[in-house]
Amino acid sequence: MLKTLFLLPVETQIFYSVLVFSWTVYLWEAYLSCRQRKIYRATIHVPEELGKIMDPETFEKSRLYQLDKSNFSFWSGLYSEIEGTLILLLGGIPFLWHFAGSVTARFGFGPDYEITQSLVFLTLATLFGAVTGLPWSLYSTFVIEEKHGFNQQTLGFFLKDAVKKFAVTQCILLPVSSLLLYIIKIGGDYFFIYAWLFTLLVSLVLVTIYADYIAPLFDKFTPLPEGELKTAIEDMAKSISFPLTKLYVVEGSKRSSHSNAYFYGFFKNKRIVLFDTLLEDYSPLNSAGEPQSDTQSESDPEESSSETKQKSKVKKQGCNNAEILAVLGHELGHWKLGHTVKNIVISQMNSFLCFSLFAVLIGRTELFVAFGFTQSQPTLIGLMIIFQFIFSPYNELLSFCLTVLSRRFEFQADAFARGMGKASELYSALIKLNMDNLGFPVADWLFSMWHYSHPPLLERLRALGNVKQD
Repeated sequence: MLKTLFLLPVETQIFYSVLVFSWTVYLWEAYLSCRQRKIYRATIHVPEELGKIMDPETFEKSRLYQLDKSNFSFWSGLYSEIEGTLILLLGGIPFLWHFAGSVTARFGFGPDYEITQSLVFLTLATLFGAVTGLPWSLYSTFVIEEKHGFNQQTLGFFLKDAVKKFAVTQCILLPVSSLLLYIIKIGGDYFFIYAWLFTLLVSLVLVTIYADYIAPLFDKFTPLPEGELKTAIEDMAKSISFPLTKLYVVEGSKRSSHSNAYFYGFFKNKRIVLFDTLLEDYSPLNSAGEPQSDTQSESDPEESSSETKQKSKVKKQGCNNAEILAVLGHELGHWKLGHTVKNIVISQMNSFLCFSLFAVLIGRTELFVAFGFTQSQPTLIGLMIIFQFIFSPYNELLSFCLTVLSRRFEFQADAFARGMGKASELYSALIKLNMDNLGFPVADWLFSMWHYSHPPLLERLRALGNVKQD
């Protein structure tokens, strides 16, 4: 078979090599998932090592939740792979490009207006992805997440959110793409340097404005109220010279009961965001049945409906103040140890390398011919072919290396929190968060090695030391 493949024209070799590699990756992922599903099915009793950590009821809930998610992932992944294969085999990309050209032609834009045609192509492609992905997203949210008690959204809220996400994505994607294509076209021999600098600038701007201007379009952010927790967080930030300027609580409970925390900002302007579901004293999920405030009646009807739904589910969750400080000690450890900067440097080195290789490959006609572009070589299509298809082996290897590095960083951040004297609190917080999010604590070693950006729970607890828990 390989000998036959090498006798084919180079364009055909490229096309089928891309298809074969795509299916190889899919089958590898499916094999790993199959190994993990065997763990879910076989591990029906709490392992002895977890006896004092996890009760049988929560263990069974987490097992069934993760099993449902894994089965869903199998079918959605299979559909995605088949869809992608059919698009390539049936010439979906050149078809959509020519259709975009016919749309722009109706408005008087000829073939010379390649950037305009590219923007129409991007809009149609993202719209296609949104429509074909909608049933899977609906099933994930309103069947799996609903079944296991995580979903807090109504159908109306979900659909309005999806439309809003699509609109915001287009408002960012189209201007950025048009400027990038323009830079590539006028940049001359060193266009790849200008393109890289432009994408660097865009990424820095988006990171800077996301939490202040984009995220509030979807979720409500409020300053953390004055009190013991806020004072303790500010004191901890000062103790390691973290330039904290603002503390927010995000109303994540109107969307899901999953919890999270993060910080953002550059230089001397750092902000910390805590999900209300993380805070035991603030989570609406812990205060079902309480009278609603006057401001509730003034809010969006869909959001009110969503909040009414969440209050019907009484579920004590979240961490106490000491545990929240331990979680933030871990997050601040990432900053203090330079993990954020290291990730940015790695990302930009990779970006520069990819643009440099793109500059070498963009002139190769056979790459375009391989995917059905025999008459033209659009820059946007070149970006898609090279970054998405030609670089796919490199991307898989890089992704695995970054996963390994991420786990190393997580252990280091845990050790940092332990060094701050918060080992016991972090120990109990990790257990609570794992139970609140129904994380299954038993993992296949190969699945874990390939997929887990965070170490499994037991590995983290062992690394924290033998801290006794009630």
